[in-house]
Amino acid sequence: MGEDVGVRTFSREDRARYRDKVRRCLDVFAEMLRESRFDLDRPMTGVEIELNLVDEASNPAMRNADVLAAIADPSFQTELGQFNVEINVPPRRLTGTGTADFEEYVRASLNAAEVKARAVGAHMVMIGILPTLRPEHLTAETLSANPRYKLLNEQIFAARGEDLPIAISGVERLAVTADTITPEAACTSTQFHLQVSPSQFADYWNAAQAVAGIQVAVGANSPLFFGRELWRETRIPLFQQATDTRSEEIKAQGVRPRVWFGERWITSVFDLFEENVRYFPALLPVCDPEDPAQALAAGEVPSLAELRLHNGTVYRWNRPVYDVSRGRPHLRVENRVLPAGPTVLDTIANGAFYFGLVRALAESDRPLWSQMSFSAAEENFTSCARHGIDSQVFWPGLGYLPVTELVLRRLLPMAHHGLDRWGLDPGERDRLLGIIERRCLTGRNGASWQVETLHRLETADHLDRPAALREVVRHYVDLMHSNRPVHEWPIP
Repeated sequence: MGEDVGVRTFSREDRARYRDKVRRCLDVFAEMLRESRFDLDRPMTGVEIELNLVDEASNPAMRNADVLAAIADPSFQTELGQFNVEINVPPRRLTGTGTADFEEYVRASLNAAEVKARAVGAHMVMIGILPTLRPEHLTAETLSANPRYKLLNEQIFAARGEDLPIAISGVERLAVTADTITPEAACTSTQFHLQVSPSQFADYWNAAQAVAGIQVAVGANSPLFFGRELWRETRIPLFQQATDTRSEEIKAQGVRPRVWFGERWITSVFDLFEENVRYFPALLPVCDPEDPAQALAAGEVPSLAELRLHNGTVYRWNRPVYDVSRGRPHLRVENRVLPAGPTVLDTIANGAFYFGLVRALAESDRPLWSQMSFSAAEENFTSCARHGIDSQVFWPGLGYLPVTELVLRRLLPMAHHGLDRWGLDPGERDRLLGIIERRCLTGRNGASWQVETLHRLETADHLDRPAALREVVRHYVDLMHSNRPVHEWPIP
């Protein structure tokens, strides 16, 4: 969401001033693109992982302030709910053993953090949606103490003017009403960051959009919410609904949602920032004292604070990022489609598949998006969120086919080529892509394991649903710490 925002109220003058300022930022951004003022020398990749906290009974532990104090590591930060934390992994290049370095860092950090979290009565879980969450866990009282979350909650409901209906029809059905945005806290994600040049940005963003559904199908890990079996990646509809600022009447007018797949292939990164400014009113109209035009004219790098903050409140599944590091501006594609977990190894394998695939597609002679409608990519995304690894998808030249067949026949060889282009060590490449291959051959990912385990506990052990969900989490945590890839997990 950008920088921290303190407690405050906003006047009409604040909103008018912010609208003017964010448009001036957009003009300066356009000038920077024309002059190619961006860091291009050493493209970096990054990972962020959101985590849940549970107690000894496998229920959510509202202890993130205590856990973060105990960990005392700036890599770990607060998240929306008191049962959430996030780890930000230092960026690095993919060349050589870059993925192994990511894995080693994350495992070491999480293991050290887990030891300290246990001392305050909590355990860390990498999972898309915690199966033991209940409505009483998602209230205004369970928002994290950071003032920005309270302010964001107020602004979203001020824009809506009414409570949030959450309705998801999957294997089972769920229909509830929320009076806060805390259902968003149920959705814990993995985000992959990829630094690209302005000239390459459109190709990489389009490639990421084209494969978003495939990523979700192979990596789904969120089949359960409020005791119901819903979509295989329930995060997708839940996040869309939990942050929706539109009333029913506004939806009927065709106003775009803030959680957005998009509506077209792009030709420039500017397209995305310009759409944000044109379509979405400010949620947090906080103005920075910097004049971006003056900063640029003086030879400085403008922070574009208003543009960045506004961008942080438009929740694209593949989000453009403008940032400044060590005094140099750069652009990143932030890939936000995947859930957390199940293991660190699975997470890094998901990253290798994504990084390799988007590079191969972005550098192909005939762009995939010239052969495929944007609506087809969006339909794939929705279908894969609903059905997971059992999905059927559309692919140019192949028509409709099982997603596992597409990955095995076409996409894994492309990811293999893309990772070679990144300079990843061949042993690392084969180790990680082999995990994606085995998932497809076995038909098992985090979502299918959770559902099979739940059904086994209910039928064979005759547990009621709440008790079975607690057992699912208990078994999941033990297997997560083993770091065995999920396709090898046994059903209890």
